[in-house]
Amino acid sequence: MPNLESHNRVVSSDDEELILVDADDREIGVVAKAAVHRGRGTLHRAFSVFVFNPAGELLVQQRAMSKRLWPGYWSNTCCSHPRWGEKMDDAVGRRLHQELGLSAELEFLFKFEYQAQYDSQGAEHELCWVYAGRSAERPRANVHEIAAWRYVTQQALCAEIARAPETFTPWFKLEWERLLLAHPQVLGPPRTG
Repeated sequence: MPNLESHNRVVSSDDEELILVDADDREIGVVAKAAVHRGRGTLHRAFSVFVFNPAGELLVQQRAMSKRLWPGYWSNTCCSHPRWGEKMDDAVGRRLHQELGLSAELEFLFKFEYQAQYDSQGAEHELCWVYAGRSAERPRANVHEIAAWRYVTQQALCAEIARAPETFTPWFKLEWERLLLAHPQVLGPPRTG
């Protein structure tokens, strides 16, 4: 049985170094997380994960209120940054376990660049790799990262985003729209009838 104490440890800080990249995802250096997110943000490598349960529902999380950017907003299952020298597949698995105590078979789908301004002091500017997969395990949220979590159907999520888009992170909305349009195979169990 995994140690719940170690699962709920602090797993990120403003001092951790993020990988700066150019528009072609070539590494050009490292800078502390706090500095990367200042002003309009500096382009850096990141990832987003979408995990579905066996019923095809998406696991979404509400970001902890202690987060500097988008605290309390709903977002996809997990999102973070790889460490310098870390393979992206390893980074994704590491962070999914650190935040939710989950393991999952994940498939890389696409990567894209976006910039989103939170306030006058901070923003995201990421080249984000997007993964999707399935897990039947029960999540155990790390309280330092996640305020709440729940499973939601595709239809219910689309209705919620349409009704209250301001309650969701900007990258989640962009990625969800692309999943719906270009990657329907990851969204749920095959339809019958």
